[in-house]
Amino acid sequence: MKKSANCNLQTCFMCQLALKEWKPAIDSHRKNFSFKKGELIIKEGDPVSGVYFIYSGSVKVHKKWGEKDIIVRFATKGKIFGHRGLGVKTSIYPISATALESTTVCFINKEFFLTTLKVNHDFAFNLMMFYAEDLRESEEKMRNLALMSVKSRLAVTFFHLKDLYGLDEKGCISIDLSRQDLAAFTGATYETVFRMLNELVNEKFITLIGKKIHFSNEEGLKKLTTEA
Repeated sequence: MKKSANCNLQTCFMCQLALKEWKPAIDSHRKNFSFKKGELIIKEGDPVSGVYFIYSGSVKVHKKWGEKDIIVRFATKGKIFGHRGLGVKTSIYPISATALESTTVCFINKEFFLTTLKVNHDFAFNLMMFYAEDLRESEEKMRNLALMSVKSRLAVTFFHLKDLYGLDEKGCISIDLSRQDLAAFTGATYETVFRMLNELVNEKFITLIGKKIHFSNEEGLKKLTTEA
């Protein structure tokens, strides 16, 4: 981790929704840091110090589940993470966060963040909507884990990543995700995901270009997401 140049006070949704008169206060309280790919930003179990917004890059939010490490979600430019540690009964982060690529973040300490919520009603309302969507996605993921095959869950994951990261110039999902991270997000073992990827390639649903995924039969892959 290293300190970096300040962000532009426009990228994250806190700055987009905060009162114009409040931005000088944000400017005086924020701290900007840069992290290398694979560098830990938040460690599960550490005391809650504040929240983070992504200025550039992307992050995986993950936590321990027994002996396994599961990925809860991915966060991209402008998004918040570390908010799961906020709460009356919470004093430690229940998740970890790791940079998936070179990433610059804006850190806001807990006390100032809570004050910002009280002063900026539009921001507080939109954060509540974000929590609601976050909960909906978590519940849907739990349903998929219970009812879907690993192959179908992989298909769901591919479309989720496509929506989040878009496609590159070759038509591949624009994120260099390891097979281990793919397994951790899908909720399956590395070996099972590796086998299912090969099956999807053999069935001509996808093509693998290095670590990246290219849709060879998007319609067929879409049908897999409805199987339960």
